[in-house]
Amino acid sequence: MLPFGVSGDDTLAGQLIPIAQTQDFQSFLPKGTRLLHDPVAIEKFLEALDGSPPNWVVLHGEDGMRHDEMLFALNRERDRLRAGRPALAEQITFLWDGVLSSYDPDKAGFFVAVGPEVISTKWGLVRFKPESLYTELVAVPPPDLTESLRARVARGENVKVVVAMTGRLIPEEAIIYDFAHEDPGQGMIMPMARVERIDYLMTP
Repeated sequence: MLPFGVSGDDTLAGQLIPIAQTQDFQSFLPKGTRLLHDPVAIEKFLEALDGSPPNWVVLHGEDGMRHDEMLFALNRERDRLRAGRPALAEQITFLWDGVLSSYDPDKAGFFVAVGPEVISTKWGLVRFKPESLYTELVAVPPPDLTESLRARVARGENVKVVVAMTGRLIPEEAIIYDFAHEDPGQGMIMPMARVERIDYLMTP
């Protein structure tokens, strides 16, 4: 069994923490980390980094054709301007959706299938992107929950978990501004994070 938060090959094992529906996620996360899940919290963080959102209408163009050159220039200029800002060095946590899959007795945990969450804010759609992820993510539950979870997964039940990824933004390319592929006129903001720790939270 791998210690919590320690990698082996392409596997990262983390603790599966059962929490009550009404409990605050923050109390189960690393001390001092900035939880970025609520749109208002994300907007405040973006303001600390970049001041104000870009003018998506201008970037998109009157003819509906987005201007890649303008986007490129915007990203480079904002990278330059945010250098040295305190928020850039803050430890942050963002949340993805996860589902438990098969159980691995050697790791005493469940493999986790994950997917990004897209959050609507006044700045545009925000989707956090890890710099890289391990091939296999494993959630290790408390021993007294293992058998009941194995039974639920074996029955084909969709056992959902919240995947809390903690780390810091990549200083040289902390945020990428783009347009959503599904909606070319919709602004998309992608904070780029170097993940240092993963926790798994499960509500009843």
